[in-house]
Amino acid sequence: MDYSEVLKQARGVMGSHCRACPVCNGAACKNQMPGPGAKGVGDTAIRNYQKWQEIRVNMDTIHGNGPVDTSTELFGRTFRYPFFAGPVGAVNLHYGDKYDDLSYNNLLVEACAKAGIAAFTGDGVNEKVMIGATEAIRRADGAGIPTVKPWNAETIREKMEMVKSAGAFAVAMDIDAAGLPFLKNMTPPAGSKTVEELREIAGMAGVPFIVKGIMTKRGAQKAKEAGAAAIVVSNHGGRVLDQCPATAEVLEEIADAVGGGMKILVDGGIRSGVDVFKALAMGADGVLICRPFVPAVYGGGAEGVQSYVDKIGGELADAMAMCGAGSVREISREMIRRG
Repeated sequence: MDYSEVLKQARGVMGSHCRACPVCNGAACKNQMPGPGAKGVGDTAIRNYQKWQEIRVNMDTIHGNGPVDTSTELFGRTFRYPFFAGPVGAVNLHYGDKYDDLSYNNLLVEACAKAGIAAFTGDGVNEKVMIGATEAIRRADGAGIPTVKPWNAETIREKMEMVKSAGAFAVAMDIDAAGLPFLKNMTPPAGSKTVEELREIAGMAGVPFIVKGIMTKRGAQKAKEAGAAAIVVSNHGGRVLDQCPATAEVLEEIADAVGGGMKILVDGGIRSGVDVFKALAMGADGVLICRPFVPAVYGGGAEGVQSYVDKIGGELADAMAMCGAGSVREISREMIRRG
């Protein structure tokens, strides 16, 4: 089953919001909430995709001929590729009732582990979502990263206990979810966190703590000050605030500010192995791809996930070979250009 077949099958089982487009660029679903689109006019999601396309790669085939090494290491674990499945929540609301969050995470975690990568799992107001996600990660020998919403302190503490029981090798918090309306209406309230609050949460985790939703140098420095082991340069897929820059526009300055002192991941509009290559050349240690994994699951289940991972991985390997990078560590800024 190739990915085009997966997409074709996904279109027959997904809800009305996602069209399972050949390229997930945010154009067809902008300004759709609920759904995969965005709050407001949806310009940030579209910009995320477009800005990666404006970056080109420098071909150089005068080098040794041999296989390339696409593997990467994150917090003591080695993965086949430097990209990961991003977290998704409320899939039955946004994408159709073939799956709910529990069944989606259960399938995704196992399929990604078998494909040689890891899945970030989503979170929700239903406590069963995190229970199911952490149980799936436990069965996968900890090869998954639960992503906890920025709830109130008591709720976060409860979720962190689930993370510990799962043996997850890391945990994330999507701090950019503070822009989601349902968090603002909670009692006690949830949302943005201070450096001190994040430091306390990092201490609760007991494993490397990843802060997702960083879009400025100062934000990256604050996450580092709070004890984060990694950040995800992310604007929540463009879903929480219009008029944001694209992640590709801020990645390099953030990498220059904190690179080497913590791991840097990035998401937002990355849709090919060549895009992954560009992100690594700009200073990222790894990449999250989120929305395209949904039609992969809906259209092909575990086989669909494997097909998509193979597609992106093959494109990455080809870009590395054609640009003279024998391993992920050899990818450098000299291998890309703007415009």
